[in-house]
Amino acid sequence: MKKAVENEILIAKISKLLDSLNIKYNNISPYIQAFIHRSIVNERPDYAPVHNERLEFLWDAVLELIITKNLFNDFPDKPEWDLTDIRSALVRWTNLAKIAKTLWLHDFLILWKWEELWGWRENNYLLANVVEALLWAIYLDGWIEISTSFVDKHIYITLEDILHNNLTKDYKTLIQELAQWKFDVTPTYKIISESWPDHDKDFEVWVYLWEKIIGQGNGSSKKKAQEHAALNWFNKINI
Repeated sequence: MKKAVENEILIAKISKLLDSLNIKYNNISPYIQAFIHRSIVNERPDYAPVHNERLEFLWDAVLELIITKNLFNDFPDKPEWDLTDIRSALVRWTNLAKIAKTLWLHDFLILWKWEELWGWRENNYLLANVVEALLWAIYLDGWIEISTSFVDKHIYITLEDILHNNLTKDYKTLIQELAQWKFDVTPTYKIISESWPDHDKDFEVWVYLWEKIIGQGNGSSKKKAQEHAALNWFNKINI
């Protein structure tokens, strides 16, 4: 980790959240880092010298490991491809974003003023990243048991809803199967624009049936933008 976060305002803010979540900590710096978006580091490195993207990257593997172990133990008769679909649904950004909002994590996201004005505090991609970064902060602080408990209490618990609502497949797969079944055609995706600097990309993607636009989406990667576009159409047909 780079220079530790020592801002007294941030320390007070995040310690209040950790207390509400019953998370003990030895070193609060990684927890603060979990909520810092790159935008404020670029503009005010004196205020917040490090951001959460490295934490989010590291946690992906650990989160999947905990989920995989739970599923393997809880579903001994399910084949590996079914378990893979269920795991993907549990760690999908849409699910993690819902969890972030349930825990009011969006209130603690630390953004630069322009991103704040543009409504990024409600951006599902950013919120999903915050959940992943917070989990890694817990793990990094030495609390393996607490990180596992956090996953069980706040993420794995959504399994019942996912299975009940048949959300084990990603939205790209869902709309592809639907389009092929109803119209005998496969949706296609087109990148409409790329914006922001290389370190903070935003892609806009449109999804088509034949030549008709059926959904639009944005994301920090092409894959996330495509998934968002697929979700956009999925929501329209399930109103």
